[in-house]
Amino acid sequence: MTRYVYDFTEGDRSMAALLGGKGANLAEMTRMGLPVPPGFTVTTDACRVFLTTGRPPAQLDQEVAAHLATLEEASGKRLGQVDNPLLLSVRSGARFSMPGMMDTILDVGLNDHCAMGLATSPERQRFAWDSYRRLLQMFGSTVMGVESGLFQDALTVLRLERGAADDTELDTSDLIRLVEAFKDLIRERAEEAFPQHPAEQLRRAVHAVFSSWNSERARLYRRREHIPDDLGTAVNIQAMVFGNLGPDSGSGVAFTRDPATGRPGVYGDYLPNAQGEDVVAGIRNTVPLQDLAHLDPGSFARLRDTMATLEAHYRDLCDIEFTIERGTLWMLQTRVGKRTAQAAFSIATQLTDEGLIDPPDALARVDGPALAQLMFPRFDTSGPTDVIAHGTPASPGAAVGEAVFDSAEAVRRAVEGRPVVLVRQETTPDDLPGMVAAQAVLTSRGGKTSHAAVVARGMGKVCVCGAEDITVDLQRRAFTAGGTTVSEGAVISVDGSDGVVRLGAVPLIDSEVMRWFDAGSPTPDSRAGQTVRDVHRLLQQADSLGHMEVRANADTPEDAARARRFGAQGIGLCRTEHMFLGERRPLVEAMILAADDAAREAALAALLPLQREDFTGILQAMDGLPVTIRLLDPPLHEFLPDLTELSVHLARQEALGTPPTPHDTELLAAVTRMHEQNPMLGLRGVRLGLVVPGLVAMQVRAIAEAVVARSRAGGDPRAEIMVPLVDAVEELHLVKQEVERVLQEVSAEARFPVRCPVGTMIELPRAALTAGRIAEDAAFFSFGTNDLTQTTWGFSRDDVEAAFFSVYLDKGIFPVSPFETIDREGVGRLVEIAVAEGRAARPGLKIGVCGEHGGDPTSVRYFHTLGLDYVSCSPFRIPVARLEAGRAALSTTDVDTR
Repeated sequence: MTRYVYDFTEGDRSMAALLGGKGANLAEMTRMGLPVPPGFTVTTDACRVFLTTGRPPAQLDQEVAAHLATLEEASGKRLGQVDNPLLLSVRSGARFSMPGMMDTILDVGLNDHCAMGLATSPERQRFAWDSYRRLLQMFGSTVMGVESGLFQDALTVLRLERGAADDTELDTSDLIRLVEAFKDLIRERAEEAFPQHPAEQLRRAVHAVFSSWNSERARLYRRREHIPDDLGTAVNIQAMVFGNLGPDSGSGVAFTRDPATGRPGVYGDYLPNAQGEDVVAGIRNTVPLQDLAHLDPGSFARLRDTMATLEAHYRDLCDIEFTIERGTLWMLQTRVGKRTAQAAFSIATQLTDEGLIDPPDALARVDGPALAQLMFPRFDTSGPTDVIAHGTPASPGAAVGEAVFDSAEAVRRAVEGRPVVLVRQETTPDDLPGMVAAQAVLTSRGGKTSHAAVVARGMGKVCVCGAEDITVDLQRRAFTAGGTTVSEGAVISVDGSDGVVRLGAVPLIDSEVMRWFDAGSPTPDSRAGQTVRDVHRLLQQADSLGHMEVRANADTPEDAARARRFGAQGIGLCRTEHMFLGERRPLVEAMILAADDAAREAALAALLPLQREDFTGILQAMDGLPVTIRLLDPPLHEFLPDLTELSVHLARQEALGTPPTPHDTELLAAVTRMHEQNPMLGLRGVRLGLVVPGLVAMQVRAIAEAVVARSRAGGDPRAEIMVPLVDAVEELHLVKQEVERVLQEVSAEARFPVRCPVGTMIELPRAALTAGRIAEDAAFFSFGTNDLTQTTWGFSRDDVEAAFFSVYLDKGIFPVSPFETIDREGVGRLVEIAVAEGRAARPGLKIGVCGEHGGDPTSVRYFHTLGLDYVSCSPFRIPVARLEAGRAALSTTDVDTR
């Protein structure tokens, strides 16, 4: 029979899939002998049963009762006893951290009788009624569906009436009044009374946590973080320890290193006389964790020892939640902490130097998206700027946007393409849609461990918290900072690296890491920043391990030179159609409109030296490295005016009495003749080379003559010729014959052997399925995954992304756009077939990818598993692809997927 409940003494951190991350780590700390309040975990299996059937497993109540009895015996208290009752926390805990996205209920077990029993002595009376009002507030909103803001409104009204700055200044009689107000509110809004039976409270709390897995905010967070929807959450039921017993008690969050920068030290927040939810909610400003050394030296020393123990055990930055109850330290949670991109690279190298991890482990601790964040621009503050506020730098970066004051408005403006900054007193999980939509988050309360800070860091969003200089007025939809009022829609600049808020749009400049890449990524000297040194070190590790080359998609000598500075090992896609635009368009137009062979040959002859010059420059920039040049791919009508626009123009001219010129008439006839209903599947790619005489010959001659010119100049040109959109081996065979004829012709003329491998793009399903035949005539394959995705899914990318992709993502038809990350089941299956059959027919066949999937971290790791030789992407994505190619070479067990 399946077990659905495990005591903390029965698990360990390897059981996160079953016990959730929180439960597994509580069990691990229990096994380590750390001070963890006793408890047990209801498994993710039980949650999945509940979500599938609408009911918990039949034996769950019995298992929970058995473990509760064990807990009661260990604690010497019983749930529901009047005198000093056992109280419970009921907390979610998914396999992957989802901070604040699911529900927590504290102080379960309190009722009218138990509250009075808990308040047996004068010093415990305030604590008892404070705990009861907390239960009513959490249970009422989480379990019974009462809007959480109504409880907060009632609390605010009472505070204003009593002149209390925060809830700690309310006395016992105030809290008794608040309890009665909360019970009345529940009765009115939920249309039932708050349940007085503790067992019912516990059962309903567990079910509510299960249900919170499918809350809107949890689903949104999972979509953003690519967490599967079918995992479910565990539920942790634990004996309460109390940080709200007075000034000798409190709760806090600690990090073993700074999660923003990675620097070692004591980082975190502490809140005296508070329960843990007060800290992360940001409703009261915390004090720095270092202050605990003066408030409670003994507890601080024990906490420091525990932090060191946990970091050494987990060999990573640890995020710790703790409570101090009357001078006794209790550990409530630990997990590997979320961190910024800068901190990720810093911590990985530090831990290597400290001997806690080895270099491959260090590489596993960073990833491509983190490196991409370090390449983002920063503010240029060399000129005058209008600083209006300072706060805690919670998540670094530079962001500019219009100030907005609620989540819905942030989403609305973002949909319109307007960058926004979400400004709140503090954020709650319900603000997640606005946080996702915003460029940055700014709060007037909270610290580095508040909800806003933790979620923003996890998403890579710029965040400044606890900006006490600002006063947020939600009714006026404005905030004031000193003498400055910032109304909704006003533009502000938020610097998450130094915690500064500025009025207006501050200009951006390249980050230090980007400047280093643009300088050719030299070995950093003593003047380089620590982040550059960390990135250089880990990229070197990646380059030494990676099996796949990383090439660039580059069409100009300038792009090629930049790609080389960024570490490209060649060009995997040089698109020749981009060379036909601008001032050369009339020459292409002349080729298309040519009335006879002589006119067409004259137009091609005029294009030849221009193409040769282009290829010479690119081969020079990539001297000694392969340059894969794709023959003309798009349909020729793309170089002509749009049919509708041309027709309207000529009609307007005729209406004005101006007859069309012979050229206009000829142009309209050509555009009409070449118009296609679905040009993506029309006369393009290899089909152009077979239908338009002389086109392939001109391009191949230009390539060959460029090779000759570079060779005679002492260079080492390595041009490769790629034929696009091949469906059948016969197409490739015919074009290859023409290519080889021209190469031989140029070789004879130049008295210099010109050898250019001829390969093909695999970008159509038929090509993938007949790859074995095609490989007989191809020196290499390059997967054009953009078109392969379009033709496999039957999607026209330009149309479908705006039309219905958001619906497909919401409904879970695919977890991420197939144009962003390779679709393994469909497109990936075709790639696998083509690789296997191509190499079976031609052992050692060189195979790469030149679609933008070549720069996507997840796709790069997948291509590594298929044994591809290289990926190719835009120049700015090359460092990311290099890093991921190295990480992909680590064994599956080494790669950190956090």
